[in-house]
Amino acid sequence: MKTDESRRGRRGGWQVADLPDASDASEWFHGRLPEAWFSAVDVTVDREEILVVGTLAGADDVSGAEAEGRIGRFRSETKAERIEIALEAQARYERKVSWGVRLGDTEALFTHVAAPVMTRLRQPERRVLDTLVDAGVARSRSDALAWSVRLVGEHADEWLDQLRDAMAEVDKLRGEGPSL
Repeated sequence: MKTDESRRGRRGGWQVADLPDASDASEWFHGRLPEAWFSAVDVTVDREEILVVGTLAGADDVSGAEAEGRIGRFRSETKAERIEIALEAQARYERKVSWGVRLGDTEALFTHVAAPVMTRLRQPERRVLDTLVDAGVARSRSDALAWSVRLVGEHADEWLDQLRDAMAEVDKLRGEGPSL
């Protein structure tokens, strides 16, 4: 499970009230989800959202319109139960629950949080975003920023994972150190 839990409480960290610990969310969902739904489940947690993406059990070689049809059928047939599970998890973890599925090469997110992010950009950074908008890569500065973050994330996953591990180790050592 991916989690940003280790950032809470650290200087420069979140500017919001403490949230319940969600380090067990992956295990909770694995125990709560019907076994027949998915052959594998990925649970990703941050401070706003828990994203549950399951690989539909059965034909992994399905693609195209057939995959989209099966995903659509799964979405409609499981809606009431997914809502029930999401409400339980939201009460437990105080985060929105979003759903998605994978079938073969097709992935669809049913719901997901698009959280606004406040940032101050100087002219050189705004010019980069405006260039992406003017070139038709993005519809707005907001889309251009999201596109840029996704691109960096795709090319820096290993480095970001190492950075998160290092931050977790610093938090652990800080917790073991003397208190003031």
